[in-house]
Order: sequence, then C-alpha cells, then structure tokens
Amino acid sequence: MVRLLGRSGTRSPRPGGMRSAPASDRVRQTSTGRKPGRAGDRARDGGGRKRWGAGLRAALAGRSLAGQVFVFQVVIVLLLVLAAVVALVLQSRADTTREARNRSLAVAQTFANSPGIVQALRSAHPTAVLQPRAEAARKATHVDFIVVTDTQGIRYTHPKPDRIGKKFVGTTAPALAGGTVVEEVDGTIGRLVQAVVPVKAPDGTVVGLVSSGITTRHVGGAADRQLPLVLAAAGVAMALATAGTALVSRRLLRQTHGLGPREMTRMYEHHDAVLHSVREGVIIVGAEGELLLANDEAHRLLHLPADAERRPVLDLGLDPDTAELLASGRMATDEVHLVGDRLLAINQRPTDLEGGPSGSVATLRDSTELRALSGRAEEARERLHLLYDAGVAVGTGLDVGRTAEELAELAVPRFADFATVDLFDAVLAGEEPEPGGTLRRTALSGIRKDAPLYPVSEQLRFVDSSPQGRALRTGQAVTEPRLAEAAGWQAQDAERSAQVVEFGIHSLIAVPVRAGALILGVVTFWRSERPVPFDADEVALAEELVARAAVSIDNARRYTREHGLAVTLQRSLLPRSLPAQNALDIAYRYLPAQAGVGGDWFDVLPLSGARVALVVGDVVGHGLHAAATMGRLRTAVHNFSALDPAPDELLALLDEMVGRIDQDETADGGAAPVTGATCLYAVYDPVTRRCTMARAGHPPPAVVAPDGTVEFPDVASGPPLGVGGLPFETAELELAEGSRLVLYTDGLVEDRERDIDSGLDLLRDALAAAGSSPEETCRAALDALLPARPGDDIALLVARTRALGADRVAEREVPLDPAAVREVRALVGRQLAAWDLEELAFTTELILSELVTNAIRYGSAPVRVRLLLDRTLICEVSDGSSTSPHLRYAAASDEGGRGLFLVAQLAERWGTRYTPTGKIIWAEQALPQAPAHPQPDL
Repeated sequence: MVRLLGRSGTRSPRPGGMRSAPASDRVRQTSTGRKPGRAGDRARDGGGRKRWGAGLRAALAGRSLAGQVFVFQVVIVLLLVLAAVVALVLQSRADTTREARNRSLAVAQTFANSPGIVQALRSAHPTAVLQPRAEAARKATHVDFIVVTDTQGIRYTHPKPDRIGKKFVGTTAPALAGGTVVEEVDGTIGRLVQAVVPVKAPDGTVVGLVSSGITTRHVGGAADRQLPLVLAAAGVAMALATAGTALVSRRLLRQTHGLGPREMTRMYEHHDAVLHSVREGVIIVGAEGELLLANDEAHRLLHLPADAERRPVLDLGLDPDTAELLASGRMATDEVHLVGDRLLAINQRPTDLEGGPSGSVATLRDSTELRALSGRAEEARERLHLLYDAGVAVGTGLDVGRTAEELAELAVPRFADFATVDLFDAVLAGEEPEPGGTLRRTALSGIRKDAPLYPVSEQLRFVDSSPQGRALRTGQAVTEPRLAEAAGWQAQDAERSAQVVEFGIHSLIAVPVRAGALILGVVTFWRSERPVPFDADEVALAEELVARAAVSIDNARRYTREHGLAVTLQRSLLPRSLPAQNALDIAYRYLPAQAGVGGDWFDVLPLSGARVALVVGDVVGHGLHAAATMGRLRTAVHNFSALDPAPDELLALLDEMVGRIDQDETADGGAAPVTGATCLYAVYDPVTRRCTMARAGHPPPAVVAPDGTVEFPDVASGPPLGVGGLPFETAELELAEGSRLVLYTDGLVEDRERDIDSGLDLLRDALAAAGSSPEETCRAALDALLPARPGDDIALLVARTRALGADRVAEREVPLDPAAVREVRALVGRQLAAWDLEELAFTTELILSELVTNAIRYGSAPVRVRLLLDRTLICEVSDGSSTSPHLRYAAASDEGGRGLFLVAQLAERWGTRYTPTGKIIWAEQALPQAPAHPQPDL
C-alpha cells in the first residue's frame, strides 16, 4: 500500500471496488474519460445552455483567460494587417522609382547604342531619320519620351513635334563628359524620371545625347492592385482568428466548468489506479534523495519495505549501484542493473526540466528474459550482416588470389580467429582443377601473425584422414571440435599439429569451395580465443559464407583463363621484333590493361625507296573479340602497304574493310560492331626528310625537335574506321634530322580521372624534359602519365629520324631517246665503282636498262633515274605515266616482254608505286659488303 502525500488515510481501492458516484457528480466527470449519463445530457441541454452563454459573454468581456486570448489575437491580427499595408505602400513607392530609373536608363542606353545612330546624327537631316525610330522605340518600351539632341542640347526628336529644335531641359554636363545622368524632375506631365546618356562615335567622342523618361504613375499601381487583396486576406484572417478563439474559449470553459475539489480528488484516484496497475515500476525521488512515491511494481522489483516512502533511497537496502543512480537524479536511458536475480532496465529523468518541482522520476522494467532473447537476435543479426558483407566485400575484383584474401579478411575476427584458403594450382592459373592435384595456400588471415599454420604460397597435399581431405573428397563441410584428440588431423603433420594445439587453436571447420560440380579448394576456419568449439549453426554459416565466395572465385578463375587467352592472342598478333631499316631509330612500349585485353596495336613497315611506315591503332572494346579484330587490321595494313598507297588511301581501304566486318557480324547476330577503331598511318622518307601522315579518329602525333621543342602538328582527324562517308586528309611535315616522332594510343593520355587535354599537356612536359634517345623518351612519357592501374591498353612508339646523306643518293634525268640508255649504263657503272660495288655493276646496268627502256617506250616525260645506297642498293626509274607494268611470260616467238621477267629474277624485290605526277618502278639488290660513301657523279 502506498500513502498519498498530503492526504490522510490509505490509497483508494482499485477500480473494481470503487464506489459509484452520484448522478449529479457523474455529470461533471468529462475530464476523467467517463461518458455522462442521459440525465446529465438533459441538464446540460437545459440550464447548461444558459451557463455556456453567460460564460462566453464573460470570455468576450475579457474577464477570463479565454477572453484575454481572444482579444490578444484580434489585436495581433490588426497590427499585422496595418504593418502589411504600410510596408506595401512604402515598397510600392521604392519599386516605382527604381523601376522608372532602370527602365529609362536601359531604354536610353539601348537607343544610344543602336546601329546607325552615329551616322544619323552626322547626316544632313537627323530628325527625318531619328524621329520615326525614336517614336517606334518609345511605343515599344512604354516610356513617355525618347529625345535625341546634339551636343548643344538642341532636340532632334520629341513625342510632340512642335518641341523639336528647342533646347532640352535637364542635366547634360555629365553625359557630354561620357557619363550617364538619371534624375527625378517635376515635368509638365507630372513627376518623372529621366536618363541622359551620350552617343559616342567609334573614336570615343560624344556626338550627341539620348534622353528617355517615364512618369512614376505609369510604372506604379502595384499597391493599388495589392491593397484590396491584403484587406480581403486580413478580413478572412480576422474571421478565422475569431472563430478559432471562440472554439478555444468554449473548450476551456467546458473543461473547467464546475470543477471543484471533489472532482479533482476523483481524478487523482483514477490516476492513482492507473499508476499502480501498470507492469512497470515507477519511482519518484525528491530533491533531497528521499522516496516520494513507488508503485506496486516498483515494490515488487526492488523488494522495498512497506514504509519506504519518505525515507532516503540510500537507506532502503538496495544494491549500491542502483541506490546511487536513484539518489543522484541524473539522466539514464535503459541502464541495466542487477537486482537480486533480475536485470532491471532503468530510465530516469529529472522533473525540474520544464520548471517543475525538484527531484527525479524513474521507471524500472524487468529485462531478464528480454536480454536473453535480444542476445540471440543480436547474434542472428550479426550473422546476417556478415553474409551481407560477404556479398559486398568479397569478389570486388577479378583476381583469384585477391578474392581469397578478401574472404579470409572478412571472416577474421568476426567469425573465426584464423582463416586459411587453399586452392588448386590449376584454379590459380584459370584452369579447371583435377582431383588429386596440388593445392596452394592462397590466403591466410588471423588475429595474430605468429600462428604456426602453413604460410601463404606453400604447396599442400592433405591426407585423406584430415578434415580438409575429407571435405575435398566428400564435398561437405567437416568440423573438428577437439584438435588435441583428432588423430586424423594430426596425421597430416604431427610436428606442426602439436605446435598448433600448443598455440591455443582447439577446433576448426573445413569447408570445400564448390562451384557447381567443381571443387576449387578448401577454406578452413580456426578458433582459439573462445573456449567452446564451433556449433551446428556456425557450420551452416561457414558453408553459406564459402558458397557465396566460391561464386566470386570461380568468376575470377574464368576471367583469368579468358584474360590469359586474350593476352596470348594479342601478343602473338603484335610485332615480336622490329624490322631492319636505317631511316629511324625506334623504341616502343606496349602495356595491356589490367582490367582486360584491348585492341591497341602498332607496327613498323619498311617501304620501297628506303622509306619506313609507322602505324598505331586502337580497336574500341576489350577481350578476345577486340584482340582478334586488331590482328585482322594489322594484317590488312601489311597487305595494303605492299601496294604503297598514300596514307589517306590506306585509311580509306581500312575504313571499307572495317565496315564489311561490321556488316558480317551484324548479319551473323554476333557481338556489337567494332565501329570506332582508330588508326594513324605515317610514312617517313629519309632522302627528303618528309613525313606524310593521316589519322582516323586517333590522337594527334607529337614531334620533338632536336632542340627539345614539342608540338602537336595540325593533322586533320577523319572519322573512326567503319563510320564511312567522309574522306581522309594527308598532312606533310618536314622533319629535321634527329627529330623524334611520338605516336601513341589514347590510353596514355586519357583515363577516368584525366581528360585528353590534360593528358596532352602532361605529355608535352614529359617529352620536353626527356633525353634525346627514343628509349629515354618512352621511359619519361610512361613515368609521367602511366596510371597505377591502367584501364586501357597503352601503345607508345617513338622514332628518331635519320637522313640519307647526299653521298648515298645519285639522281639524273633521262631524255626520251632510246640512245640515252647507253649513257645511263655507263654512268651507273662509274657510280657503282665509286661506291665500291663493281660486283653489282652488270646486274644493275641490266636492270636499269630494261626499266629505262620501258619508261622511254611506254611512259612519258620526265624520266628520271635514282640510285639509293641504304641497307640494299635501290634502283628507281620514274616517269610521268600512271600505266602500271605487268610481269608476264613471253612466248618463244615474241620479240619483247622479257624485261620485267629479267628484273624480277635479278632483284630481291621490285615493284611499282604511284606519285602525284606519275609512277616509280623500283628494284632492290642485296649488298655484297659494307660500301664506301664517296660523292655521286651522276
């Protein structure tokens, strides 16, 4: 029983034993939650109406709290309405003046700067030109006047024509000085704002003035339009405020009408009954630490004595922690205390936070069973969270080893103290494992680094009796609760097993890594800190955890296999060594992307006439398809370069070929088309030191001059290969000897964090600071631009130019006379003797005589002969005809047709290339020895 402070006697009985109140009392119990009887309704319908009317009149008279609230709200609404009207009037005036100034100044400046106004002012009849324009602009801009004057203020325009020619009234001095004037004046048409601005000639002199003005009454009117709306809103607000205040007053009167001590006592008894019937302890403690109130549940939970009220909390025999908390009055939220054999969750708040009496109120809730249930729920939640994290954190990449490490790192220490992942060697190589193969420790994670477990990269073969061996053989998880007694596990390695047990590891779970029908390896979870072994729920969790990781490991294995095949294919398609040539010193780098194989490629192709072709290309996309397409394009470039076309013609042939590839794949329903392949093709001639190039959607080349200056030549970029429809353009550069030509793919200068413009700036700086050799240039470019994990392939080709000296070139023009062949043979013999190549004199004379004879007989002027001494002896005969010779077998009775046959037999290579002025027939012969280099005498 709890005594109520300030009252005599004991607490009132429970609601079931309460006495019935008289009918007259029940009439006024509306605040206690009980419904009044019908008798009460009738009483309220009769005399109650009179009482409510009298009370409402009293409230309106301001003698009650409801009336005061009503009057106060009405006054506030009136003040707000008055303030809104005053603010509207003031703001309207300010806005009117501001708008007039802005509009007049804008119109004057616009008209003063309009085209042709200076010419009009300087014309013979300015008014005839400007008056119609000024009136049209005035009507369009809704101003009152636009006046144009000369520098003396004489008007040229005015809305009233009779005022034209008279002097302008206003301030003009600042405008004549080049400034603007905005002023408010009282004119004949009322209060107005006018602006005066100068009209300036192209040399800056003021040739006239423009004034625009507007009366404020034409701009204003906002207040007049808004004032009725404000007054209407005020009226509505007054009505709503009056109605709301009346409702509040009526409700206050209803709730407080006739409420005396008896009714208050009855309300208190009801609250007291509720307080003692709840299943939660309630304690009120005073400012001095004495217990003021404790309900029945608090007595039961704390085992309080019957006379606990009015006694200090510290003297009630409670445990020290609980007593200190209740006596301190500090705030507490779900603070758990052990009281006897119960766990009590205590919430405590001070009662003086909102100006109430000093002290505190505390609630006590028995959470013994709830704590056990929440512990199991928390454990289940943590396991679900672990599985969720496994789906997010395991398999972030496509590397088998890294995926295994992610699994081990996730499991420790949240699930196990140590975790090891052992995979078959074939899995690490991307292949399917075979039963009985060798495993390798791929990942190891633990709470300590000195555990005596097999280290990473150790090759393993588990015996059949070990838990890992049984898991691999059966495909099911195996648990070993007591390793110290497990003979089958110890048979794997008796010495290491003893070290593991001595270290403190006492139980394990071995789970096979299964991907469909394949077993990729085994994961082992080890426990040392917790004394209890793994239970059945933890075994199920381990199986689920490994099953999720197995999908990622198998995906990484498949990717490793495909990536290896693509890399092998790609490297087999790229040049393994550069061809021998003397025109360029070449260095190159090729770096495949880590995320997948792309279609970047490059090549160096020796051409006729000691020339060399450089080509760099990029097929959009990654994988086997991109690598195979790259190989097809590289083969096509080899074949097309044998025809020696111009760079733009070669790109046109490639463009047509890529278009056919797209059509074939679309017809077969294959992969997406490869439209978007890019290419840059350049040909360097060491004799003329000229480089011709064309590009199809490829990044521009860089040229490093011998003095280190870097520039990106303006080479027109055609569309990517396969788009079609637009021609390609060829650019021609003259390169000084020792210049470096840098060709690259977009993977070098562009990635997700850097656009191509920033990449080109970095490349320029790197090339300017690089050494003069191609190798140093490649190294400097990659050091400056290579990202940590390249997302695209990178192909880089650096060629330093050489020049074929004049002592290695002999050239002469031949007249269109068959007798000139004899002279050519004699001069060639002398030149070869000077080059110490007498051994080649006979075959060279025969080759040239046949070629020159054909040029004279079938070609056109001019006919020229050129000998080049490079890695081979090159003979060239050019003429102005574009007719191509053909090799054929002559019949026994034919008098001719054997010349080209002899040339083909005597030369190592021969061919034809076309020039803008004709064609060149060339033939190459191997050199017997290193020649000398005297001056030519042809």
